[in-house]
Amino acid sequence: MSPAIIEPAAPRLLPKLTDENRAFWTGGAHGQLLIPRCAGCQRWVHPPGGTCPACGGALRAEPVSGLGTVYTFTVNAHQWRPDVPPPNLIAIVQLDEQDDLRVLTNIVGCEVGVLRCGLEVRVLFERHAEVFYPVFEPVRGQP
Repeated sequence: MSPAIIEPAAPRLLPKLTDENRAFWTGGAHGQLLIPRCAGCQRWVHPPGGTCPACGGALRAEPVSGLGTVYTFTVNAHQWRPDVPPPNLIAIVQLDEQDDLRVLTNIVGCEVGVLRCGLEVRVLFERHAEVFYPVFEPVRGQP
């Protein structure tokens, strides 16, 4: 099943697209979370950078499964922008492909009391013009 593209619930500060990060921020248009991977040692690298920090090899964007677990999180209960109502569930999600492959993101479709470290999540993409912002929701059917 391809990840869903959803309309944003609130506005976001959007990234400036560069050659290095464009695949990450636009891959959602095709339902793919694209993460740079080293052509030499096959290590996944995030955030996107110029070369592999492990071996110096060239990076190329490749799709990951979009599945992971909540590594850590915080609940922002304060309204930091007038058009963004709290609470905001901010998390670092560890992707299934590599133990240290982590993405800073928001958790959506989740009650505050359900959010926990180790929660299994899957990627969705919020459409913001040409940017498809990756957010994550709980995988259904877990305790």
